[in-house]
Amino acid sequence: MLISIQNVLSGDEVRQFRRHLDHAEWEDGRTTAGTLAAGIKRNLQLADGSEVGVSLGHHILRTLGSHPEFISAALPQRIYPPKFNCYRGGGSYGAHVDSALMAVPGTDITLRTDVSATLFLAEPEEYDGGELQIEGPFGVQSVKLAAGDMVLYPSTSLHRVTPVTRGARIASFFWIQSLVQDDGARTLLYDLDQSIQGLSAAGRADDPDLLRLTGVYHNLLRRWTRP
Repeated sequence: MLISIQNVLSGDEVRQFRRHLDHAEWEDGRTTAGTLAAGIKRNLQLADGSEVGVSLGHHILRTLGSHPEFISAALPQRIYPPKFNCYRGGGSYGAHVDSALMAVPGTDITLRTDVSATLFLAEPEEYDGGELQIEGPFGVQSVKLAAGDMVLYPSTSLHRVTPVTRGARIASFFWIQSLVQDDGARTLLYDLDQSIQGLSAAGRADDPDLLRLTGVYHNLLRRWTRP
């Protein structure tokens, strides 16, 4: 499932983020790349543990902790601390698949990557290129969202960032270990939950069919959850 979530951060929040990031100390993104990725990764990143990155990452996590659509789509169990990158001057990232397991810096926690997330922090008109291209069963989907919007997609997907030929593409990226590992099951649960929320908003909270659908949702969640 590939889903775009609008306005995760408000315009004011994006501007605050950019004020910090525009004056941050960036390092070569290849320092955190594996052997294969080092040859195809050309970007800048904030160092793990940087004061700016940690502070902004905590803000993102607090926001997502009460964001109903994110919770519905990702069913998060653990979230890798958000990281930040910048593509400019022809920077790009060739086709790759994210590592299945990632050690959380400074902890003894290893996280399984089920869902990948990119939170855009630059407006599309600020830069040329920089599309996030994700390969799926229906071909390649190209994603370039407004600042403050976020895309979620399966971490099993082959994906790339096309060269940025003008301006700078700035984003936060991170991974989620979901309570439901299987992407197909998560997709069904998300669609079902969105339908339930839509019917509830229409004032049918006591409708027997709606109650039955809610029961189906929770019983499927019980069946598919990996604690």
